[in-house]
Amino acid sequence: MYMGKVVGSVVSSQKDPSLIGRKLMIVRQVDSKGNPMNREEVAADTVGAGIGEYVLMVKGAGARHSSKEDMQRDVMDAAIVGIIDRFDQ
Repeated sequence: MYMGKVVGSVVSSQKDPSLIGRKLMIVRQVDSKGNPMNREEVAADTVGAGIGEYVLMVKGAGARHSSKEDMQRDVMDAAIVGIIDRFDQ
């Protein structure tokens, strides 16, 4: 599981059918203090996150398991699965 900040969204009119109806967000990975790291990637939003929010993200099989749809057909490789309320240290 990774922490990230939603920095934008992606609009795609042509995509695999398993992505239809999913909001695709650009997420920049952050450290435990919320400081941005260099990596950005696109993740399917499963929780209704918005731009500027800190989120929990999973990749690979974890992302595909976050979907209730047929995992055999799902091309999703990264998914937002939680919204972070705060960082406690």
